[in-house]
Amino acid sequence: MLGARARRTGSEVAVAHVRESLDGPDLLVWARGCRTDLELRRAEIDALNVFPIADADTGTNLLATMRAAVATAERAVLDVEDITSHLVAQALARGATTGARGNSGIILSQVLRGIAEAVVAGPLTGARLQEALLRSAVLVRTGLSAPVEGTILTVLDRAAAAAAEVTEPSLAEVARSAAEGAAHALSRTPTQLGVLRAAGVVDAGARGLLVLLDCLVTEVCGEAPARVRYTRGELADQGPHRRPDDGTEQGSNLPARPGDIDHARAGDSAADGRDRRTSDPRGEHDHREQDADPHFEVMYVISGTDENAAGGLRDRLAVLGDSVVVVGDGDSTWSAHVHCRDAGAAIEAGLAVGTVTSIRIESFAVTAPHSGHHDPGHHDPGHHTHGHHAHGTDWLAARHPHGAAGAREHAASPDQVASGAGDRLSRPMGRDAVPVTGGARDGRVFGDPAARDVLADRGVLAVVAGAAATRLFEDGGAVVLRGDRQVDTSALLTAIRRMPHREILVLPNGALPAQELVAVGVAARDGSRDVLLLPSASMVQGLAALAVHDRGRIAVDDAFAMSEAAATTRWGALRAARVRALTMVGMCSPGDGLGLVGQDVVVIDPDVVGAGRILLDRMLGLGGELVTLLMGADAGPELAQVLADHVTAGFPGVEVVVYSGGQQVDLVQIGVE
Repeated sequence: MLGARARRTGSEVAVAHVRESLDGPDLLVWARGCRTDLELRRAEIDALNVFPIADADTGTNLLATMRAAVATAERAVLDVEDITSHLVAQALARGATTGARGNSGIILSQVLRGIAEAVVAGPLTGARLQEALLRSAVLVRTGLSAPVEGTILTVLDRAAAAAAEVTEPSLAEVARSAAEGAAHALSRTPTQLGVLRAAGVVDAGARGLLVLLDCLVTEVCGEAPARVRYTRGELADQGPHRRPDDGTEQGSNLPARPGDIDHARAGDSAADGRDRRTSDPRGEHDHREQDADPHFEVMYVISGTDENAAGGLRDRLAVLGDSVVVVGDGDSTWSAHVHCRDAGAAIEAGLAVGTVTSIRIESFAVTAPHSGHHDPGHHDPGHHTHGHHAHGTDWLAARHPHGAAGAREHAASPDQVASGAGDRLSRPMGRDAVPVTGGARDGRVFGDPAARDVLADRGVLAVVAGAAATRLFEDGGAVVLRGDRQVDTSALLTAIRRMPHREILVLPNGALPAQELVAVGVAARDGSRDVLLLPSASMVQGLAALAVHDRGRIAVDDAFAMSEAAATTRWGALRAARVRALTMVGMCSPGDGLGLVGQDVVVIDPDVVGAGRILLDRMLGLGGELVTLLMGADAGPELAQVLADHVTAGFPGVEVVVYSGGQQVDLVQIGVE
């Protein structure tokens, strides 16, 4: 049923319909709205991310998780006549659990699971929303090895408590009360967690939760709550760097408010007798040395296990590291997350309790600041780092699905590439091209304070084909040697010797074979310069390497990080056969589509687009988070859109970034990170 109330919109009066319940299709509309609003708020949320690791990806992780949830739900309702609330909510929870990204994504999955468990008997009503939020709060705390106050946990608790305080639980009043309770609790998170207070931010994950609750208010009431934009140093209702107003210190529990949840009694899952103590995020851990920062974020999905085994896994992971979350979808699938130094041991712990799939390992040695500690004051919020630094510019952020401002702010969309607009996009210069202000990731060293403002005399030389690709590399701070025609050793050696730098890193991007590169390196080195040739076999690998270039490091560390980034980017290419030829997978004819992985043909198809689809399926069959499409000069106007749509439809949660490259040989160069 629908009610109605009047609201003013300027000089006219509009009627906003108020829903008394949400059925299955309504829940799917809400989830899609969450996906859209998380995309709009991604940069804001990423910029707030300083805890537990200041890697500026919370908004990105929440968005990727919600995308996976929506995609699963959309598949679940295909050809179904009776789309119930439970069907949709259960699919959302399942998709979020299997597609969760990061700590925040796993917690989001439990919010969706709480809704799924509350709507088993019917649509989402006010009373069932109260039940769902209470259940979600319990599930989240149960899934964590060491809950920390001042985070999404506290805000979810307060949202559930505020919803429970509504005595006549219409859906509209419960939704509004939950959202306002969450907003108030969000503004107080810096008073509970010192790392937030020092950075002048509210908790990023909790800000994401508020987006979901506000979307629910919008879906139920027909209008969105007004919210401030939460930015660094400008905390809503608090002011920048405000000290606690109740005498509490970092990590302490605030005095309970009326209606706050008693987790000792709020649900069967919490009453398992285990100690879920609150932990200071900077406190001591008996099982680890104090200076042993985690090196890896490890995530995987587990099946064939049960609640008891999952609890044992949670305890085992807590010995290996921190930020431990092990949660289920309420059916048969579990998701695990840990920050640790021994990624292998974390995976073995999962194998001991069930079947492990979808393993994801991310190195903080590359993605976190260089200092040995996580300093929120020295973190550029404007990027996501899945193995890549952002150079303090939006260009590198745009290379990632998790980039702070989103990949589409500076990367060309498929439509833009099709029309040539990608060539005209304005891209800020890279860090090494011009000084960058406003962040400490503009090339400073994070180790020795005396050296922080000293940049190495180091340049990057890249061999690049295509005018648009040339601009990409130049915007990233590289000097470009055009490789539209065959580059020989003499041309490369001459370009190196023209570089004015003491240290030179070379991205050959597949222009010369290895033995010739070795010869060039030997000839180029002398008493006045050091030359390191990096193993980039394609331009997409070169882009990945350039994304982590940092003159604040010593040369060998910089070269290692860049080489690692290139090596972990699987690359391929789509071409049109020009002559009849025998390949390792059979005979091709002129006009056939050829899909290459590395230098080897692995796909032949009469249709070029079909070959591209098959190639993407094979490359993503081994996993991947980001697909980069570098479009060639002869790529048709619709090819980028078709390939991007294929990835989006077939691989939920995988992001696609499209650039106009302008290279002649490859219709498309493909990178999978």
